[in-house]
Amino acid sequence: MGTRTSELKPELRAEFGATLRLAFPLALANLLQMLTYAVDVMFIARLGEAELAASSIAVSLFAVVMWSLSSLTGAVAPVIAAALGERAPALRPVRRATRMALWLSVGLGLGGVALCLMLGPLMRLTGQDAGITALATEYNVLLVISMIPMILAGTLRSFVSALGRPILATAITGGGVGVNALANYAFVFGNLGAPALGLAGAAIATILTSLAILAAYCAVIRLDRRLHAYRIFGRWWVPDWQRLRDIVRIGTPIGLTVLAEASVFGAAVFLMGRIGVTQVAAHTLAIQIAALAFQVPFGIGQATTIRVGYFYGARDKAGMGRAGWVGIALGTGFMLTTAAAMVFAPQYLLAIYIDPWDPANAALVGFALRYLAVAAAFQLFDGMQAVAAGALRGLQDTRVPMWIALFSYWIAGMGTALWLGFGTSLSGTGVWLGLAAGLGCAALLLTWRWRRRGVLGLDRRAA
Repeated sequence: MGTRTSELKPELRAEFGATLRLAFPLALANLLQMLTYAVDVMFIARLGEAELAASSIAVSLFAVVMWSLSSLTGAVAPVIAAALGERAPALRPVRRATRMALWLSVGLGLGGVALCLMLGPLMRLTGQDAGITALATEYNVLLVISMIPMILAGTLRSFVSALGRPILATAITGGGVGVNALANYAFVFGNLGAPALGLAGAAIATILTSLAILAAYCAVIRLDRRLHAYRIFGRWWVPDWQRLRDIVRIGTPIGLTVLAEASVFGAAVFLMGRIGVTQVAAHTLAIQIAALAFQVPFGIGQATTIRVGYFYGARDKAGMGRAGWVGIALGTGFMLTTAAAMVFAPQYLLAIYIDPWDPANAALVGFALRYLAVAAAFQLFDGMQAVAAGALRGLQDTRVPMWIALFSYWIAGMGTALWLGFGTSLSGTGVWLGLAAGLGCAALLLTWRWRRRGVLGLDRRAA
């Protein structure tokens, strides 16, 4: 027994190292992506509470749609990983899978734009303030232009990450933060010779940033020798219907899973809008901080998908298990630190966006501190569910996790949010407790499914 344990330790250390090398740049890229959004919030918050609330509601719908569709096309990552595990370098399978994912990106992006343009009617249907609705609609009409470039860039990010170049995603996203900050500085308040466009200027900054990031991915894929060898842009008009079906089969449940989670958080904004404008603004600040923390386990989950997917393609059951449990341990462990920061230093986290010690912000900060206290409680669940879902995606197991997500977020989560938020005196805090209930339910069920993968036959491809 002791010999067996000593044999496993080097393998576990190696897996920790391999996962961290892949996860670190991915998590950093995710954090930088959130910083891009945070830059928007920093500039818009200085326009006023109404503008901040309006942009928050518009972005809540846009983000739900965009992340869901990007997650669907991101199914190309486990497909690529399995192909590499089976017969690296797998030039033709990787090229054709990526090409079909790019096709999907454009087609789904067009549908996503049409869906987001329904924001105005949706806000009126849910009883939002008329002034906020007008501001949000004006902002949204410009914002949706960035959707297709964002989804295309996400697909290219999956390609470069699966091929062991995640640091490129980090560098490109970091450059995008700079572009976004400069564009916001120019167009929101009218600097550098640009007109002062206010909220519309923030939307223009997002468009310019998305186009710059897409162009950067195309450039590095062309210039990097290993990536260029796959020639993913060559004969881009030639279809491969089987690989398109494979990506849709694996990716549709992933997209719906992300939709289930993201739409709950998006719907929470609309619920807060029924409570008050200050509560919406406070919710926006708190959710930004919680989302910022989530980017690290999200990156670990992405890395875990690739690591598990590689072993899945290689038919290595032991490797799959190590990769999955290492990822879950890393993701959950990290969230202990973010929970501690939310408990012991919440004002300093809020200071990223506003001055929490300014008396004029007292009501806003008071609500935000309550919401952050709840966010600290669900950090562990958030990290656990993100990585467990990523591990299952590496096994190309996406259908049942989709149903788990729908049940957890919309029955357990939204049900609790509606009951506590509107049936008790907890109000906005009750909505946040509902979000915590949904995340907790998802974490427990997804981790249980991963633990039972052998009994359930999820690793059946392995020898």
